[in-house]
Amino acid sequence: MAAMVPYKVIGQSTPRIEHEDVVTGAARYAVDVTLPGMLWARVLHSPLPHARIVRVNTSRAARVPGVHLVLTGADVKGVRYGGRSYVYRGGRPAYMDVPVLAWDKVRFVGDRVAAVVADDPDTAERAVDLIDVEYEELPAVFDPIEAMRDLAPLVHPEVMTYPGLPEPLDRPSNVFSRERKTRGDVDAGFAEADLIVENTYTVQRTHQAYLEPHNCVVWVDGDGRIQVWAPNKAPHQLKASIAEPLGLSPDQVRLNPVLIGGDFGGKGAAMEEPLCTVLALRTGRPVKMVMSYSEELTAAAPRHAGRMQLKTGVKRDGAITAHQVDAVFDSGAYGGLRPLVPLGGPIHGADHYKIPNARLEVVRVYTNNIPGGQARAPGEPQGFFAAESHMDYVARQLGMDPLEFRMKNLVGEGDEMVSGGRYRGVRARETLHAAAEAAGYGSPKPTNVGRGVAIGHRSAGGGESAVTLTLAQDGSVIVSTSVFEQGTGTYTSLRQVVAEELGLSPDHVQVNIVDTDLTPFDSGIGGSHGTRIVTGSAYQAARQAKAEMLAVAAEALMWPAETLAFDGDDVLRADTGERRAWRELLAELGRPLRVEAVNDDTARSPVTAFVAHVAEVSVDPETGAVELLRLTAAHDVGTVLNPLGHQGQVYGGAVQGLGYALMEDLQVEDGRVRTSNFGDFKIPTMRDIPEFRTVLLEPGEGVGPYNVRGIGENSIIPVAAAVANAVEDAVGIRIADLPVTAEKVFRALHPGE
Repeated sequence: MAAMVPYKVIGQSTPRIEHEDVVTGAARYAVDVTLPGMLWARVLHSPLPHARIVRVNTSRAARVPGVHLVLTGADVKGVRYGGRSYVYRGGRPAYMDVPVLAWDKVRFVGDRVAAVVADDPDTAERAVDLIDVEYEELPAVFDPIEAMRDLAPLVHPEVMTYPGLPEPLDRPSNVFSRERKTRGDVDAGFAEADLIVENTYTVQRTHQAYLEPHNCVVWVDGDGRIQVWAPNKAPHQLKASIAEPLGLSPDQVRLNPVLIGGDFGGKGAAMEEPLCTVLALRTGRPVKMVMSYSEELTAAAPRHAGRMQLKTGVKRDGAITAHQVDAVFDSGAYGGLRPLVPLGGPIHGADHYKIPNARLEVVRVYTNNIPGGQARAPGEPQGFFAAESHMDYVARQLGMDPLEFRMKNLVGEGDEMVSGGRYRGVRARETLHAAAEAAGYGSPKPTNVGRGVAIGHRSAGGGESAVTLTLAQDGSVIVSTSVFEQGTGTYTSLRQVVAEELGLSPDHVQVNIVDTDLTPFDSGIGGSHGTRIVTGSAYQAARQAKAEMLAVAAEALMWPAETLAFDGDDVLRADTGERRAWRELLAELGRPLRVEAVNDDTARSPVTAFVAHVAEVSVDPETGAVELLRLTAAHDVGTVLNPLGHQGQVYGGAVQGLGYALMEDLQVEDGRVRTSNFGDFKIPTMRDIPEFRTVLLEPGEGVGPYNVRGIGENSIIPVAAAVANAVEDAVGIRIADLPVTAEKVFRALHPGE
């Protein structure tokens, strides 16, 4: 365990500075931006899942008073975009398969066919309704397994020409992304097994359910620069996503700061911004686009649905000899809305078990369904649901307690993960033990009450972060960043770090949100980058500012440099006890002191953070109704920067996890979303939240100057598997198809009824 460091600010529960403006209404979101002469745009969406566009007649729409432009796919033929698929400069290029507007054919119900720009949104909507489109319907494919067959309709016959294709293809195929990992000899591993257990697990689509729908404002200023206001957590990457398909330089695009009204992974890629940019360029006026929530649920980018086939070989004593995963994710009509092309959850779902032989494969497949995109811990709630459900299933086939089976097989310090690589400070067993003990896992329980356990892990992502730190003549300390806050308290963390290093109160530190012209490249927020990367750049900037301020003081006061120390508001001469306010020195100097720091940490994290959940459920065998009574979470942590914010992440992820486990289901039938409003697409409310217990292990080894580990994604990962495992413990039936609904439980308990 790493040595404890006595911090004064780090580790203290600090109220988030973002809250006051949010609750008072002073916060500025993109939808609040109003510019002189601003126009509004609305989009016509396809009513068919797969069809050739024969003719588009816009004449009636163009005659509506107040309409300035009607744009069709013919006007932007060949222009495709995609989310930037690097988290740092120089990473994988974007996969660009999303048309700004469909010009030859539509590929899902909701595909964008035409756009209207008008004086106001109502006029634009009326004009959209007057656009006539003649379609020639084409054969469609909705099942990703069927889409993989040789004779299946091709969603993208031209896929081999797309920029950023993840890997070369021998021929056009609906399978456009494939990730494989092998270890040892899996066939030999199965041959030596005493028992081989196979099962298939399926997961549903879910929407991120942020409060703020996608929206943007784009204006081409007098210098020809494209000014953008959009709730995107990776603004420097969005610049490239807008510029590249339009043949522009990213330097021609500026992202202006706004807050983000909820993200949960869904606002890291371009959505309407490339189209809005085209409309602004064509009209010469600022243009605003705001998606309705019906459009969000039918034409945005939800968490991927998928099917995972797992096969595991074990000895009679429970030792795993071989493991195989074949995972298929339904990418829907496009892949570019998921910036990082692979979805590695099924690859990593069994990483925390000692498995000598493995064959793991994940593919993403085009279908004529709504496209999949980023969601909190992309691919991991799916992959870990399958893996942790399957480990329970294997244990029960062996006649072993699922907790005992896991304890026997979990990795320890120095063990290699199935997918490759080793981590330092591995505490898988300790985390699982802490959760089981806090939950009373082995204590007696009533009839039809069950307890289920699941474990997961995730390392914080890498990237680049840049901040500017200013010490001003009036004594103020200003941290400038181009990161747009998406709800995780990044600005508060920045204040804490700078205050810690400068020996100040956090209230003394201001955070200034600037546009992308004023800072170097920053890969943005996501994958716990804020914890690992942004705090590192703030730390570097504070240390650099202290050093430069001491140099200024040594020269101005002619004090020996080796005797000087930075002490909050003052520069202290240690040998005599003399001190001088640094603001006075800067006032005499006649300028502020400004430093810029870039934290470039793109390597794989040397540590990971384990999480274990124990769910306790009650099942009504007459109706199949499942009630989540209690959820216990144990987290393997490093230094917790802000306990208040940390616990908020634990709660938030767990609530999203229980929604994924029990109710959330973006249902698609023949390519049409059936749950297109929040009356039909259910998410948890306060009444659904059970008793919740959190256990944090003593801080262990971490990364960066403060020894941190990520938390944002970990809290959602094991919930669904723990719930499904608890249901089997309660009534003896295995639900392998999320969500775990009363109807599914009833049918399993009462087959044929």
